[in-house]
Amino acid sequence: MTSDDAEPTVPNPATAEPTAILPTNGTPPAGPPAGSSPLTALAPPTPSAGNAPIPPPGNDAPYRQTNGRSVTQRSFGKPQAQEPTFRPVYPGQAWPTQQPAYRPTYTPPPPLDWHQQQARAYTPAPPPKANRVITIAAVVALVIGVIAGAGAAATVVTLDNHGTPVADQPNTPVGTGTDPKIRTGSVSAVAATLLPSVVQLKVQGADGSDATGSGFVIDNLGHILTNNHVVAAAASGGSIQVVTQSGKNSTARLVGRSPAYDLAVVQVVGLDAPSVQFGRSDLAIVGQDVVAIGSPLGLAGTVTSGIISAKNRPVTTGDSVDQTSYINALQTDAAINPGNSGGPLVDMNARVIGVNSAIATVRGSEEQSGNIGLGFAIPIDQARRTAQQLIATGKASYPVIGASVDMTFEGGARVSAVSTGSPAAKAGLRVGDVITSINSQTVDSAEVLIVAIRTHQPGESVRIIYERSGKARQVNLTLAQQIG
Repeated sequence: MTSDDAEPTVPNPATAEPTAILPTNGTPPAGPPAGSSPLTALAPPTPSAGNAPIPPPGNDAPYRQTNGRSVTQRSFGKPQAQEPTFRPVYPGQAWPTQQPAYRPTYTPPPPLDWHQQQARAYTPAPPPKANRVITIAAVVALVIGVIAGAGAAATVVTLDNHGTPVADQPNTPVGTGTDPKIRTGSVSAVAATLLPSVVQLKVQGADGSDATGSGFVIDNLGHILTNNHVVAAAASGGSIQVVTQSGKNSTARLVGRSPAYDLAVVQVVGLDAPSVQFGRSDLAIVGQDVVAIGSPLGLAGTVTSGIISAKNRPVTTGDSVDQTSYINALQTDAAINPGNSGGPLVDMNARVIGVNSAIATVRGSEEQSGNIGLGFAIPIDQARRTAQQLIATGKASYPVIGASVDMTFEGGARVSAVSTGSPAAKAGLRVGDVITSINSQTVDSAEVLIVAIRTHQPGESVRIIYERSGKARQVNLTLAQQIG
């Protein structure tokens, strides 16, 4: 007994009984007469032929599917081409789209505004407003953090004592006024902070000479730092008047001066003006922005701006041998004119990095001197040491090697005289030796040698290379000190 779900079988033609083919109307055909020959495919069966019982089916193993093809395919020959089996890579993957057999070769032209569409397609969408606000806030916080860190570092260095020379030096606290905390970097902000600390000096000499210059307050005791050539006329008598930014006029006393460095300190007791904050001139870089403040041509409270255009520029000032100053100057293109002398040169954090002292002039036009874009300032690192000495003792010292050099010789510093018992004599230097280097710095003139020596302090050791009879020699010597 078989079920409806059993696999269909095909009878063996050699053993199976022939089956009758009924007409479409369902009426069985008339059978042949008795005694006739066996039925064939062309003769209808007898009426009783259909009453015999159906024999049981034989073994159908030869007809079972063994190669994976269906019975229909095995019975009717070549199988039909089957589509490749699709296996999804992930659950829910859609079946691949079947490409049509016919593909038109005609491509419609692009729309007239195709270029505009492409431009819009590649134009980035603006970021969300909230993201822009967060980005701007992060950038502002980063800039403020960097500037604040740099300011803190400068303040710490200003107060330390790493620059103490080998010889004992007074440590009067100067240039340690309230931190200006200028963070905008604008000239107007720097001017607003420094102008109250800058004063105008009017000097009358005992011989009737007069001078006008500038200065700035360096402590809370009323000490004012300026140039020696501004107050030199009053060194032997006379008067020094100080005019503050508010217009108050006071008489100052001369505390001390140093012609060697062209620096001087005067004092006004009870001066109503804030003190400045010193920066570090050794950290100044060429190209950085600076501001110069002073009283050029008698015009008090004048502010100019520019950049540091050079460093370590050897500059000589003074009208006589005794008053000659040698400055390892900061060069600036900020407008400096007569009357700016003694005023501060400050960075964009409102910290003083130099004392404006000299300007370059075109040769032959000294009578009409004025700003030509080349001004020079004494580095504040040197000015601070000298100011401390002047406040403590009224005098300042500077380093020497104990030898004189020929000021007209070029190609080095040729020794013209050696003092007995001086560092130069102890090192074996002789008249005629040509000094070509000091601490790896090339020396090509006498001025360069003097300026290089004065960047050090008495008691320090320096290495000097010199030539004698065409042969290079090297020697180390310890700098002595001289008052001036």
